Amino acid sequence: MYDSTDPVPHWTVATMRHVATEGTLAGAAVRYANLGIPVFPCVPGGKQPLTPSGFHDATSSARVVHQWWQRTPEANIGLPTGARTGILVVDIDVHSGASGFGAFERARAEGLAEGWGWAVRTPSGGIHAYYPTVPGQEQRCWQVPSAHVDFRGDGGYVIAPPSQLEVNGMVRTYDVIAVSTKPARPVDATKLRAFLEPPRRNPSPAAPSAAATGCRPDALAATVAAAPEGGRNRSLFWASCRMVENGLDRTTVAGYLTPAAQHAGLPDREIKSTIDSAFRSTSRLGAASRPGPTPASEAIQL
Repeated sequence: MYDSTDPVPHWTVATMRHVATEGTLAGAAVRYANLGIPVFPCVPGGKQPLTPSGFHDATSSARVVHQWWQRTPEANIGLPTGARTGILVVDIDVHSGASGFGAFERARAEGLAEGWGWAVRTPSGGIHAYYPTVPGQEQRCWQVPSAHVDFRGDGGYVIAPPSQLEVNGMVRTYDVIAVSTKPARPVDATKLRAFLEPPRRNPSPAAPSAAATGCRPDALAATVAAAPEGGRNRSLFWASCRMVENGLDRTTVAGYLTPAAQHAGLPDREIKSTIDSAFRSTSRLGAASRPGPTPASEAIQL
């Protein structure tokens, strides 16, 4: 769907706040498009794309966007990050008993996360901090599960205001809570990641044991992100199976493991294919055919 003749995205200090005040998701989506900002529809109340190729289908054609939201008026708004839209997003996560705010504030104190243009409160209580891109400079997505901070750049997307998600039985909105009065400045994602996840002095390529990772999605994602070349696909398959066996749905599995696999260096098409394969394999085995979690040795041979 991407058209090289699409207009250049037109962001101003007030853009996000004005779009977020639209009365309907359809109206907001069309307004993004009219500003030259490509968007695409996601499932109502969720993050999964409704288009066949996900964020690759994003467009700023108001006619196409209008047609999409005519079919699904309550669709959430997907916003590609990176060069397509001219924005980068640092995602400060909040999970049960864990938060990325401390790590983000430490990074800001070091001058590594200043310069955001907008701050959006996510339905889970976290923050999306929006920054401008540097023309001609690619910054790929990554995830640091231990710090509960993710980065969305080239090859990724976020759900944009005023989209809504259901959290703990309540419908909550992506709200613009702050707009900077100073000119926004790009974030150096490489330096930010190095600060949040300093290189280990003696990295070990040994495969993790099931006891070490348990079934925590963040630990499994960290395992995938750290997988060396030659073991990346097997690591992703193993982690996907573990999550499926523990009842996690496809959107959740992809949400944790896709950024981790991108960080490890796997292409998007291979990531999707591997996760799909894990769902098929685990579904065929069934709960009764396997007495416990997928052994690491079945999928990871490092």
